[in-house]
Amino acid sequence: MMIENTTLSIQDVRYRYGENEAVRGVSFDVAEGEIFALLGPNGSGKTTLFRLISTLVPLQQGEITLLGTSVRQQPAAVRGQLGVVFQSPSIDKKLKVLENLLHHGRLYGLGGSALRRQAMAMLDRLGLADKAKDYCETLSGGQRRRVELAQAMLHQPRMLVLDEPSTGLDPGARSDLWRYFTGLAEEGVTIVLTTHLLEEAERACRIAIMHQGQVAAIDTPAALQASLGGDSILIRTAEPQALAEAIRKQWDCQPTVVDGAVRFEQPNGHEWVPRIVEAFGEQVQAITLGKPTLEDVFIARTGHRFLEETTTDETHS
Repeated sequence: MMIENTTLSIQDVRYRYGENEAVRGVSFDVAEGEIFALLGPNGSGKTTLFRLISTLVPLQQGEITLLGTSVRQQPAAVRGQLGVVFQSPSIDKKLKVLENLLHHGRLYGLGGSALRRQAMAMLDRLGLADKAKDYCETLSGGQRRRVELAQAMLHQPRMLVLDEPSTGLDPGARSDLWRYFTGLAEEGVTIVLTTHLLEEAERACRIAIMHQGQVAAIDTPAALQASLGGDSILIRTAEPQALAEAIRKQWDCQPTVVDGAVRFEQPNGHEWVPRIVEAFGEQVQAITLGKPTLEDVFIARTGHRFLEETTTDETHS
């Protein structure tokens, strides 16, 4: 897929923690004003990729450029155009909201009355102007996350990078967060985020599904779901391997066994339910029919359930 007005370009990036290759030959481009989600379970490589993009760890192999500036050769210049929000809270809860923003702004060379005006403008935009003099420890989780976003956008970066931005937020706060993302994207700010939440990834313009350090699939949510070519059929049975093989021989299709059940995709799935019952009724315990989801896409591209894989050291994910 050709990307015009590319903000972020990642080419054949690889990264190792000792013997563990956490990122294995990842390549993709992200367009200006795009909301791009790195979707994957713990251990898929998405957090390591976040650290590489945000210059927290140095590149080992491959190339990352932001607006044509090399992360490897000019990391300081890249940082000036990035806004970063970490999964773990980064605000000082013992300081007031405005104090947090003023201290953060000085790290980017801002100061004086201009900094104070910009800080108040960001707080107003995020609905926090009335909280400027409140201590951060008195805020809700959603309000604290908005303070972090205000900090990240204070120096007006061209790209926002977020690691699991909805962690700990209730559904209402999550919706508020995404409304803000959409507004930023409409203004031309590029947003790259990591997530393990399928429903969150569905809101992105495009998704890169991460699996064992590689990109298993990349496209819009609708295109990924449509790529399965039909309805998703899930069959519960006592002997899934045997039933999968029988279905494969009967209809020359490619069912898989996932989590003790047989699954495959077919157009007009409702027409297949009676066929399956007629041919294998004694083996069938239950049949579920539905439209393909992002989890179905993950299963089809990797052969694994989405949350099946974890890592013993989540810091290397």
